[in-house]
Amino acid sequence: MAHTSSRTTIVFIVVALVCAFVPAFSVEEAEAKSPWDTCLLKISPKCALDIIGVIFENLTITDACCHDLVQEGRMCHDTLIKYIARKPQFVAHETEYLTKSDALWTHCVSISQTA
Repeated sequence: MAHTSSRTTIVFIVVALVCAFVPAFSVEEAEAKSPWDTCLLKISPKCALDIIGVIFENLTITDACCHDLVQEGRMCHDTLIKYIARKPQFVAHETEYLTKSDALWTHCVSISQTA
């Protein structure tokens, strides 16, 4: 039951991020785009959930999602994970999540280099 509740919380956070940040950071073409605007629009919702699941729930990630993550860049990955890790329900384990984030990035880079 705790696993389902945790998964529901993470899904809610991702949906809230997309709903709250994408419109809030909409910019004119002449303005510089924020990391949220560029990252959340390019990584699919399923891939974002997979990334979050690896870090916050010890799930696995597909090779295709790793390719998407690496294509978007380290800044996108770090921005997403650091924002979520600083939420009150996760902040006590922020160091652990950031370590998992680094490990995921290294794994995805190695996957992308072998393809």
